[in-house]
Amino acid sequence: MKKKTSYVDKDEQELAESLETENWISDLDAKEKNQYEKTALYSLNTQKQINITMSERDLMKIRAKAVEEGIPYQSFISMLIHKYNEGKLSITSPTKKGKRRGINAV
Repeated sequence: MKKKTSYVDKDEQELAESLETENWISDLDAKEKNQYEKTALYSLNTQKQINITMSERDLMKIRAKAVEEGIPYQSFISMLIHKYNEGKLSITSPTKKGKRRGINAV
């Protein structure tokens, strides 16, 4: 039988064994740990591209609002969706006859 070729050196092997057998204790304080957790969560939030169809009139209005805000219209649309998902923007349903639906900031 052939001997397996090892791709780790002695130091790496010792480290791997100590990780498996010893109790390691973090030297991070709560603030540092929280910051690293936030960074990890932020990096896990990947962007996904979508395609939507809307009227040209609506798109022109959205572009105009985005210009007022000073951001690209794609970012403006993304911001609206994010605010809605976070509960900071709501769509109201009609409660009385003739009343129109609307979008309200919470």
